[in-house]
Amino acid sequence: MSHPAEPLGLDLDARYAAACELAQAAAERGMTYYRSRNELTVMHKGGDMQDVVSIADKALEDFIRAELLTRFPEDGFVGEEGGHANLEARCVWVIDPIDGTRCFVNGLHNWCVSIGLMVDGKPYLGAIADPNHQELFRGRIGHGAFVNDTPLQVHPAQHVREGVVGAGTTHRPGKENFLPFVQGLLDEGGMFFRNGSGALMTAYVAAGRLIGYYETHLKSWDCLAGVVLLAETGGRINDFFRNDGLLEGNPFLAACPGVYEQLAELIGPSLDA
Repeated sequence: MSHPAEPLGLDLDARYAAACELAQAAAERGMTYYRSRNELTVMHKGGDMQDVVSIADKALEDFIRAELLTRFPEDGFVGEEGGHANLEARCVWVIDPIDGTRCFVNGLHNWCVSIGLMVDGKPYLGAIADPNHQELFRGRIGHGAFVNDTPLQVHPAQHVREGVVGAGTTHRPGKENFLPFVQGLLDEGGMFFRNGSGALMTAYVAAGRLIGYYETHLKSWDCLAGVVLLAETGGRINDFFRNDGLLEGNPFLAACPGVYEQLAELIGPSLDA
């Protein structure tokens, strides 16, 4: 198998190592907050009762940003809590310090730290650390994708009835497409699953645990690291980064090749509207 040419003039080995190291270190710090979560101050962003943020989110993103800025001061950043900076840089980090905050603050185990890197405008590497299950999903274009040291492989399903599909929505525009999709999926003999973490559900598609994952509107920090894993395992996604998807987000579909078209048809034109 031929590998794509490496971007020139960048120390990508160091950046890949840093992504894996810092995702795990931040996840360990997150566990300290998680064990004392009843003492955390939790806020709702923009009046959205589903979109919560805690002091742990801010602290972990500050930690990750500070470490990356020290090591790679020329790089740009997009973060869920801290906004964006230096987007014209060749390397732009895309960070979700706690993906699945609602699960985190309510004592559920479905949360993780996600760190992805765009190089020359394209997803290039990513690390997703799930401390509750001692799993590190990691990947780099041309170098494979793994959970810990086990190579990832998408599911061989050819029909939605042959596996489980991740599905999610928020109160953002697009939520009206969720119930019609679920109804169509059930009518086809499929079943859906939601765990509250877009990063983990994307990783689960790359790992073959889910055959697909549809979210009515997702942000880039929830999926960029997982998009790299999918690229390395033969998974498919929709044109997520169109129309400033990096900052604004879009509807998102990730699936194994055998069911992608079936799921896209169930979603309809809203997927790439």
